[in-house]
Amino acid sequence: MDDLLAAATSARQRAYVPYSGFAMGAAVRTASGAIIPGALVENVSLGLAMCAERVALFATSTAGERPVALALVARRTNGELTHPCGACLQVALELGGPDVEIVVSDPAGATATATVAELLPRGPHRP
Repeated sequence: MDDLLAAATSARQRAYVPYSGFAMGAAVRTASGAIIPGALVENVSLGLAMCAERVALFATSTAGERPVALALVARRTNGELTHPCGACLQVALELGGPDVEIVVSDPAGATATATVAELLPRGPHRP
């Protein structure tokens, strides 16, 4: 996972966060082994913002790939490692399935790992 976290860390540097200052970077490892990055992109109209995880997941789908792992790097939230939101977990579930591995990290390098199924245990699966 070190290479995936490195890609997410690099993507975090390209986050567009003029409103919150909460830079987030993500990276997806695909079934073929490719790594696809994503960064948080904010907008003054909050509903138009896009989480780093979904940017990476959508780019993965656009590339004709399937996600098998997702890394997220962000500062801590209320003292805890920042995890993907429910919308991002649902997209990961839809595009990759319940076994997609999620690893989260803070800039200091502390990490935690879980699967989508563990983080979204009753998430609706794709048809």
